[in-house]
Order: sequence, then structure tokens, then C-alpha cells
Amino acid sequence: VSVSRAIKPFAEPGRPPDWFSQKHCASQYSELLETTETPKRKRGEKGEVVETVEDVIVRKLTAERVEELKKIIKETQEKYRQLKKDAELIQAGHMDNRLEELYNEIMMWVI
Repeated sequence: VSVSRAIKPFAEPGRPPDWFSQKHCASQYSELLETTETPKRKRGEKGEVVETVEDVIVRKLTAERVEELKKIIKETQEKYRQLKKDAELIQAGHMDNRLEELYNEIMMWVI
């Protein structure tokens, strides 16, 4: 229960209401454990840190999320550059014939 409550604020839009149920979280975690390779135990000195399955899962999910965020940043930067270019063209008067079309597009975003 605590896990499902703790991750709820980080939800992506469009998730179904039962996505954060205790049962669903448990099944997702179980699937992660089954699909993650168990790290090899190393023989070594006492006190040596041994990587656990949980560590592997955290590292894998962190790497995936970093890649997702990089992709989102890249898309946002491209959109910003395009909007800036469009704004410059509008200010220069080169898009006067498309102003109504652009206005309608903007209004669709707002609504």
C-alpha cells in the first residue's frame, strides 16, 4: 500500500485508476523480479558490497527514465526552436497569410 501511495504523485497522464492499486503494483514488481537477471555473487573480502536484484532493477529503470527524459528534452527544444522561428517570421510579416490558421492551431492547444 505504501508503495502505491508513494508513486501516485508521479503518475503520467492517462493511467487507468487501478494502475496504483496494491495488487497491480505487486504484479509489476513480481514481473520485474522475474525478468531481471540475478547478479552473480562474488567471493571476496568480508564487508564487500554485493549487488542485489533490487539494485539491478533500480539501475535499469533509472537508465530507462534518463533516456525518456533526454528524448522529451530534445523534442521540447525542437518545438521551442520551431515556435521561435515562427514568431520571428510573424514579426517580420512573412506569415500574414497564415495568421488565421496559426491562431486556430493555438486555440486548439489552449482548449
